[in-house]
This record gives sequence, structure tokens and C-alpha cells, in this order.
Amino acid sequence: MFDDPSHFFEQALFIATGRELQLKDMQMKGGGCINQTVHLSTSGGDFFIKWNDSAGAEMFEAEAKGLALLKQTGALPVPAVIGQGQVEGRPFLLLQYLDSRSPSKNYWQALGQGLAQQHASTQDQYGLDHNNYIGRLPQNNEPLQNWTAFFIQRRLEPQLGLAYYNQQLDKAFLERFRKLYPRLEELLVEEPPALLHGDLWSGNVMAGPEGAAWIIDPAVYYGHREAELAFTRLFGGFDPAFYSAYQEVKPLEKGWEERFDIYNLYPLLVHVNLFGAGYLSGVEQIIRRYC
Repeated sequence: MFDDPSHFFEQALFIATGRELQLKDMQMKGGGCINQTVHLSTSGGDFFIKWNDSAGAEMFEAEAKGLALLKQTGALPVPAVIGQGQVEGRPFLLLQYLDSRSPSKNYWQALGQGLAQQHASTQDQYGLDHNNYIGRLPQNNEPLQNWTAFFIQRRLEPQLGLAYYNQQLDKAFLERFRKLYPRLEELLVEEPPALLHGDLWSGNVMAGPEGAAWIIDPAVYYGHREAELAFTRLFGGFDPAFYSAYQEVKPLEKGWEERFDIYNLYPLLVHVNLFGAGYLSGVEQIIRRYC
């Protein structure tokens, strides 16, 4: 961690809450490969803190904004943002601590219904009024009117270019991938922008208080609902009850499952850039279907 964690946590708690809280206990939690995370037990209750030694403060500022947007919909519970700041150059985000519980009986149904309600939140353009991050990678949300153009220019091209720059793929692969772009106008369907969590896989959903489904670690923007549902299928998928419940509230356009592979090109390229070329085979399999 670092030399004096107690000092760091006490300073962060004071900055975020404005109170001098006594630190009683600290427990490391799984923060994935991006951030370090700890459960803090204090004289003023329990908190969840995350920090990053290499990222700028803007990453946590964007996460806090995303959580606020999701909370405004009232569709699914999200952890409350207590505060954020920096201690000795280390940016941090202090959140409500969620005690993990066993999922409730209607856990998956409630998640599907809640996500459909969240997706009812819309705006005139695809994107967002600020950029944010997916993992530790910048995510460009500059608005566009056309979904296919947004998906190509704001999602696929930045990740593809980064992978090429980092020599994760060669020029021949780059050119073959781009042959898919003209086909997307006929393959993808347009619909009004929906507020997306943006990084919705099983690791970013948890059973919190009363076994309810809580969503965490967002990468929000207004996009196509199918991109969100596709992401849920990428690493094993959610329970079938989730998809049934979603469809009952906000049915998807015919052929939605056939488009999932196309949408998952984005998170797969993100994984190439975060974790290496081992994820490139999944991208290649999809490209072979269309190019």
C-alpha cells in the first residue's frame, strides 16, 4: 500500500466528511486492476475508499458524476458519493460502504426491470456533456446525432487506434477492421439515446442491503441500449430472468441478439488495451463474420 495508511485514510476522511473520524479498522477489498480499495470502519460509520497512485483526480470526478446521473433516475440503487479529493498527490473517492449480502429471490428480475427504467432516461444526442473513463482508459463522449457514427468515431476508432499505436495489432488487421464500418449503417438500428451504465458486467453488479441489486463503477453515457445488454453477455452473461424482465418493461428491436457481437467489439478492444493481445482473438472471430 504505502508507508502510513492510517494518516492517508484519516486525511481523506476529513477532506470528504469535514469531520475528524477515528479509524477503527481497515480491510483491503478487490479493486480490480485499476484502483486500490479499502473498507474503512470509523467512529462515524463504515466507508469505502478507492484511490489510484497513477491516475489524475479527473478519473474519480467523472465516476462521481456518473453515479450522480444514475442516482437521479431512481431506477437502480448506487452507492452514495461521500466526497473526493487528494492526499499527498493521491486522488481518492470516498463512497458509501455496501455490505455484500446474498441475492434476494427477485434479484435478477429487479435488475432487469430497473435497468429498463434507467434506459428510459434520454436526451437529444448520443454521448455526454463530459468525457470519462472505462477502466483507466479515457472515453470520449463528445455528442453526435447519429448512433452508428458515434459508435465508430467515439468508441471503436479510439480503441483501435490505441491498440495499433501500442503494437497490439498490425496495419493489415487495422485495415481489415475498418472494412466493417460501411456495413454498420445497415447492420445497426437507430433508436433514441438511453442512459447507459457503460461498463455493465457481473463484476459491477452486487447484492447489497436486503439482497437488492446495486450497480457500481460506471462509465456512463447516452448510447444504444443494445450496447449495454451486449456487455452483460460478454463474460458469461446474467441470469435468464434478467433478460426476460428487461424485455417485459422495454422490449428490444427484432434481431437484437444478432447484434451483440458487433457491440462487444468495443469492450473487447478495451480489454486488448488494458490487458494485452490475448483478447484480440475474440475481436478477430467477430470481424471474420462480417469482413
